[in-house]
Amino acid sequence: MGTKGIKTRQQIVKKSLQLFSVKGYFNTSINDILEATHLTKGGLYGHFGSKEDIWKAVYAEAVLIWRSIVFKGVRKTANPLERIEKTIENALRDYLGGNVFEGGCFFANMLVELSGQSASMSKQVLGGFVRFSRLFRSWLEEADRKGLVKKGLDFREIANFFVIAINGAVTLYSASRDPAIWKQTISQLEFFINQLKK
Repeated sequence: MGTKGIKTRQQIVKKSLQLFSVKGYFNTSINDILEATHLTKGGLYGHFGSKEDIWKAVYAEAVLIWRSIVFKGVRKTANPLERIEKTIENALRDYLGGNVFEGGCFFANMLVELSGQSASMSKQVLGGFVRFSRLFRSWLEEADRKGLVKKGLDFREIANFFVIAINGAVTLYSASRDPAIWKQTISQLEFFINQLKK
């Protein structure tokens, strides 16, 4: 694929990400995408075989955007508990509070919309939440090995709690756009993390 083809494909993904974020996957028609990209059907289908194929590319792009924000400055943090705190702060303040996607959190919106509608697509989104929880769990286990946390903690439950709390804030913030929601969630989770420490 030449430079023009790559740019056209990127444009389709960018415009479709905006449409899916605001209107949802099922409420976005191929005609909406054609109108946003100024392409013909032939031009669009020259890059993607179906609307679901466009969604898969959009999902991959959304993940890259999310990772670039949520993990900014995290990997170089040696203390795993500080890594968790930084990730939570980035996810809530910079990703959610930064209104990265016009329609709110792309992943939460997609999971709600696709559940019961497309098993394969909703499974892909849910898998991202599961991997996020596993990452938190691995950092908690690292903190345990370093003697930073109390003994007898259930790291799986705690990691799941982090993801659930973040997504609760996502839902409430998306409905209200009140920054106090993500700010309070950061404070509450920092307090909770402090309770885990030795």
